[in-house]
Amino acid sequence: MRGSPTDPSTCARHGRARRTAGAVASAALLLPLLGAAPYDGVGDGDSGRTSAPSAHLQNAFANAADEYDVPQSVLLAVSYLQSRWEAHEGAPSVTGGYGPMHLTDARTALARTAASHHSDGTEDPRGDDSRGARLPDTRDADTRVPENAELPARLKTLTKAAELSGIPAERLRTDAAANVAGGAALLAAAQKQLGEPLSDDAADWYGAVARYSGADDTATAATYADDVFDVIRRGEERTTDSGQRISLAARPRLRPATAQLKGAGLRAPAAGTTECPSTVSCEWIPAPYEEFGDGDYGNHDLGDRPKSQSIKYIVVHDTEGAWDGVLDMVQDPTYVSWQYSLRSTDGHIAQHVKAKDVAWHAGNWYINAKSIGLEHEGFLTAPDTWYTEAMYRSSARLVTYLAKKYGIPLDRQHILGHDTVPGTTTATIPGMHTDPGPYWDWQHYFALLGKPLRATAGPKGGLVTVAPRFATNKPVFTGCVTAAEPCAAHGSSAVRLYTEPREDAPLVKDIGLRPDGGDSTTGVNDLGSRVSTGQRYAVAGRDGDWTAIWYLGRKAWFKNPAKQPTAVDAAGAVITPKAGLTEIPVYGRAYPEKEAYPEGVPVQSVSPLPYKLLAGQRYAVGDKVPGEYFYAPTFDTTPHRVVRGSDMYYEIQFGHRVAFVRAADVRVMPSA
Repeated sequence: MRGSPTDPSTCARHGRARRTAGAVASAALLLPLLGAAPYDGVGDGDSGRTSAPSAHLQNAFANAADEYDVPQSVLLAVSYLQSRWEAHEGAPSVTGGYGPMHLTDARTALARTAASHHSDGTEDPRGDDSRGARLPDTRDADTRVPENAELPARLKTLTKAAELSGIPAERLRTDAAANVAGGAALLAAAQKQLGEPLSDDAADWYGAVARYSGADDTATAATYADDVFDVIRRGEERTTDSGQRISLAARPRLRPATAQLKGAGLRAPAAGTTECPSTVSCEWIPAPYEEFGDGDYGNHDLGDRPKSQSIKYIVVHDTEGAWDGVLDMVQDPTYVSWQYSLRSTDGHIAQHVKAKDVAWHAGNWYINAKSIGLEHEGFLTAPDTWYTEAMYRSSARLVTYLAKKYGIPLDRQHILGHDTVPGTTTATIPGMHTDPGPYWDWQHYFALLGKPLRATAGPKGGLVTVAPRFATNKPVFTGCVTAAEPCAAHGSSAVRLYTEPREDAPLVKDIGLRPDGGDSTTGVNDLGSRVSTGQRYAVAGRDGDWTAIWYLGRKAWFKNPAKQPTAVDAAGAVITPKAGLTEIPVYGRAYPEKEAYPEGVPVQSVSPLPYKLLAGQRYAVGDKVPGEYFYAPTFDTTPHRVVRGSDMYYEIQFGHRVAFVRAADVRVMPSA
């Protein structure tokens, strides 16, 4: 059983059963929201500056560029790649980075929290009934705060910025203008160390930008610098969550002096063949495939995908731990595995399992056998430990590459959050994972994938795509620190569901999570009554500013005002029970009928979940797939088999998670 967030002996209800990733991983789970110091403004009068409050940050970039002789375009582009110019009210990122320039001070970030993160170790990440549950080892978290000397340089740039600029460290953490000046000081120092002039030409700053990344290998540093200069070439303009209007004029013909990187003193990238696009930095850090005796082995299965079975899903996770500790875990043969890890500071990627092989990451064997898992450095229950733009971009490039290679559609029924992977059986539903959680920005992510979430049908269509504005959509959550205490107010991808079109109505119940009929809650890990950005649902009704959808076998209402919509109309197909059927079962996996299993392969039960899909209800439909089971319970791959049946299934968006229904039970029809 997963523990309550108030129980220090158990993990947050995200529930990934994994050992602590060291001091940085354990202590950083609940980084506090730091109060931002009052903004003291910046001077006016110089060209391009204004006294308008919404231009304070733009002025800060101009002033810092002048003071440290750094091209303003370089300063703006570096900041955009780190934070999209957000100050986050002085709260540190996943890796202890502060302010628009993401100046890192991981030690201070860790010291300001007394919380630790533990794992209860009750979940089977394989989700396979053909062998005993595999429960990863659990150990107490090391809550000691590391000394600065123990941290890599990329996690303590704020200390250096304070030394160079003379600005107190606390002000660098909490004052956006000071933070920008600190970043400019770092860039200028890097330029001088390379022996390069403090030129007005942005093209001359490639090496300094590469060093700013904190990367210790040339490939990662170059990829980071390439991204910064891509931002300059394209230009950017946006209004931050705090109302600051920032713009960077495009310079499409800019060509940086990339040769500067040769003198940066960085190591060559790690050897090994990876399956990554050329636009990201990627290294091979393999997960071990080892036999332990007594029929046990770890930590993944060898396969022959996509020849033997299709790869249909990419699953987005967060690590619940910091980079170095996470890499230690995936290299532990007694632990579990995933295909890729992504680093927050610079978007660097490590691949651990080849795409042809099956990693143990999703908690549902059917999904594991047909998916690729991506772990992002981050924490579900710490809303202010924000994800960097560098990691979002790197992840989007990797997913775009994999989707093209394996023919995976770029939508929420194929690009799954771990929180949308269904339980395999009734018993497993309460233990399924809830990451990356409500603070992962799915709308921005899909824009980076080249698939922005827009209306695809006219008003009053038969489907809706959930699409609230992340920055202003701030539903109340509890359970980040204690069960009752509200989480810090934060932008979110989640939209809450009610039984009636009013906010004082009871929340929708989930009988899978609470078989006793208990109420859903506002808990950050309680998925019983909420939907997520990008998901599509069939419309069940409309009432003024409210829209009802079919959800877990009933009508569920969410507020959807025309002036600030939380969903847009969509086109597509839906399923409904065939004529004459009053209800049909719903499944968490699409397994074959028993007649399809050859001798030597134990029949897997086709076990329905506790939900019912009733006559007259409609659900958004995804792929039509054959029942399929990958039998791989042994280290020796000789007896491994892919069993494929004649029964066909449709994937549907049933609740917060996807589900499956037998094609023989339903008819497909247009949504409108």
